[in-house]
Amino acid sequence: MIRSAIAVAGALALAFPATAPAAPQSAKTEVVRGVEARAKLSQVINDQLFSYAEVGFQEHETERYLTALLEKHGFAIERNIAGLPTGWVARWTNGTGGPVIALGSDIDGIPKASQTPGVPWHQPMVDGAPGHGEGHNSGQAMNIVAALAVKDWMVRTNTAGTLVVWPGVAEELLGGKARFIRAGVFKDVDAAIFSHVSSQLATAWGQPNGTGMVSVEYTFEGESAHAAAAPWRGRSALDGVIAMADGWEMRREHLRPEQRSHYVISEGGDQPNVVPSEAKIWFYLREMNFDAIEKMLATADAIADGAAKMTSTTVSRQILGVAATQHFNRPIAEAAQANIVAVGLPKWDADDQAFARAVQANVGATVTTGLPTKLAAFGPPPKEPKSAGSDDIGDVSWTVPTITIRYPANIPGLPGHNWANAIAMATPIAHKGVQAGAKVMAMTVVDLLTKPNLLADAKRYFREVQTKDQHYVSMLAKDDTPPTWLNAETMARYKPEIAKHYYDPQHYGSYLEQLGVQWPTLTGGPAK
Repeated sequence: MIRSAIAVAGALALAFPATAPAAPQSAKTEVVRGVEARAKLSQVINDQLFSYAEVGFQEHETERYLTALLEKHGFAIERNIAGLPTGWVARWTNGTGGPVIALGSDIDGIPKASQTPGVPWHQPMVDGAPGHGEGHNSGQAMNIVAALAVKDWMVRTNTAGTLVVWPGVAEELLGGKARFIRAGVFKDVDAAIFSHVSSQLATAWGQPNGTGMVSVEYTFEGESAHAAAAPWRGRSALDGVIAMADGWEMRREHLRPEQRSHYVISEGGDQPNVVPSEAKIWFYLREMNFDAIEKMLATADAIADGAAKMTSTTVSRQILGVAATQHFNRPIAEAAQANIVAVGLPKWDADDQAFARAVQANVGATVTTGLPTKLAAFGPPPKEPKSAGSDDIGDVSWTVPTITIRYPANIPGLPGHNWANAIAMATPIAHKGVQAGAKVMAMTVVDLLTKPNLLADAKRYFREVQTKDQHYVSMLAKDDTPPTWLNAETMARYKPEIAKHYYDPQHYGSYLEQLGVQWPTLTGGPAK
């Protein structure tokens, strides 16, 4: 059972230093109760988005559902943000003036990650279809119930301020946040709190492990010809792609150890007996700072040009997505950590733990002890951050004071970007984790609305520490447009079958109930 509002209020006195100007305990108690009162709503949002199973740039059902829900609760909606059909921003203002606090979370799924929730072995709902194998179905559930709890408190206490709820569109393709920034979404925002699924309840400040990134596709163009009768009359665009791939592998030895780079041939031609007149190669180029990313991209451009000359083809490039390295705000993170300590991890019951251990055993997880029962340590960032994944929340973090709150809605030790990471995401584990995260988020928003010194310190850190010697550099060119065609064929192919499984909360208490999945299911799957 999640810690009650009364227990949270009692813990707050211990969580804050005696000298800190704390927000009124009654305010935090009230918003925690508001989150608890919306436990059913958070479960419904979480399960509904899970059932949509939409991948990046194609989150249309998700967009319609969330904007209608927020509009119903008094938020003004702006749609088609930054040329993104699934991009939107929801705003609600109380009174005049006051801080503007933005709450964001990603909404896209993972290709080929379809999975029946609550079943601890591989059991796709639709073979080959996408699914929420990262858990991005849960973050907006957390954001929205937190925002609604704070909204009620703001109205009752006549607290001035603006709440902004926004989505991370196509995060797996790094396709949305830099474009939101360029569209001016954050120009009046004082602070941003981002939510991301995890197996822990945690936050951090400074630069964590991870990289910035450019997603770039190179298109080679040649001349078609009969591949058997007159191949000398053709100029193979595929040869250009292969030459670039070979050139990159030769150069890889001489790149910095911190870099990470990977690619796919996204188009290789039509059929073998026709010399390919067009072919494409798609790179993710990851590095640790803005200068290194720019140099890496310049290296790729040079190799592409060389490959084109070698094969008598031409080459052009398109930036498909970008992500800056992340840097999170220390004062806001410290305030959030105090709230994390006050809320604590969910009180997992025996069924939750048994299910988590069954999943871990079945997928060969790196952790086999079930769900965490102790909060992770909170401390300074690594002195030398290491290469790891990328997230375009980094771009937002260089635009306004930003933190990420990670909430415990998934199981430790899973591979990531995989069907296994979808198993828990419409189960009591996710529902409890979302509630815990929403409490922390609501309490932290209260801090930002009631503690002017906190917001001043956050802006001072942003100005005098984070951006003292480095300012935001967007990797987007002025003419880069969002590649909204990506994943369109995938969703057109699978959506009719996925739609047969959409969650119907009017008739079923949970998605597991609708699917006829018993909780907890522990045995009965295929042999290992």
